[in-house]
Amino acid sequence: MNSDLNPTSASSPTSPASAYVVGLDAGGTRTRAVLAPVRAGDADADAEGGGGGGGEGVGGPGNALTVPGARLTEHLVEALAHAVPEGLRSRVVAVAGGFAGASRTAPDEPGRVKAHAALTVALSRLGIAAASVEIHSDIEAAFASAPGNPADGLALVAGTGAVAARITARACTTTAGGDGWLLGDDGSGFWIGREAARVVLRMADGRGGPTTLATSVGRALGVPEDVLPGETSGAYDDGSWTRARREAYRMHLLPAVMAEPPVHLAGLAPLVTEAARGGDPVATGILETAADHLTSTLRALAPRPGERIVATGGLLGPDGPLTAPLIARLDPLGLTLDWVADGSQGAVALARLGYGR
Repeated sequence: MNSDLNPTSASSPTSPASAYVVGLDAGGTRTRAVLAPVRAGDADADAEGGGGGGGEGVGGPGNALTVPGARLTEHLVEALAHAVPEGLRSRVVAVAGGFAGASRTAPDEPGRVKAHAALTVALSRLGIAAASVEIHSDIEAAFASAPGNPADGLALVAGTGAVAARITARACTTTAGGDGWLLGDDGSGFWIGREAARVVLRMADGRGGPTTLATSVGRALGVPEDVLPGETSGAYDDGSWTRARREAYRMHLLPAVMAEPPVHLAGLAPLVTEAARGGDPVATGILETAADHLTSTLRALAPRPGERIVATGGLLGPDGPLTAPLIARLDPLGLTLDWVADGSQGAVALARLGYGR
């Protein structure tokens, strides 16, 4: 059995036929816990756990670097308590968590240490004394969620943030992007939302062309109706959006943006998708450029033709706005995307592997 950073140890008499593992996907917006039999496809444990392989629970954000330790512990307790019925907690033999903000580059890496400390307290509070407790990055867990639980290849995350990584022997060895809202995350939901705010400000001061985003973004940020531009692009050019109204628009929009943490700009990304579907050329251009950024991030990792790319994040799902344009850019490189919803199932697979070592 393997442990990570001296976790809570236990010598459990639980037999494999009645044992369970827990996988955690702890990201920037929520923490998801999944309970599963220690052996995949164990029908008896599935039935005892309620069917479907076990239970599930959701808690608050789980970024190991940005969420305060006490709050991170509470979010983990919340997710675990819902996922693991009280009567099964003594039978959990392994736990693996994929945490945003954590890395396995060194035993004393800050995010890893903080995530392990919070998870150890959460497990103890619930009476879960697993023999194996391991911390992984959320990228490693997402990659392991792909069919067959692959060990090597490339991972791409495109949601609020954006990062690509090379995975070797199930560990992240090289990354590109993912430098946060201030320095990077090009092509992410935050980047798209920030571009939306930038293009409407340019339109208002005369540096940019007309876009329906001026109305939708203005409304989303509480700009008064009487200073919004017209609903159609033709109204922008007929003199109805006067200089005075444009100045008033800017003076309302700027404070609304500055009043919230920068990452909240990611909430404007769906407006860009909607405008692009309506034929707005400015919005379409933002999405095309975002796809260019993601392609560039992947190419920085020197992908080989035919190499597996596991993708996750809302921008790249079945209905994601960047899925089609990114696929069009990767096809000539001989690359394809394998999308997964999140890293929870990968964390389950990693927990099973950790227990088996």
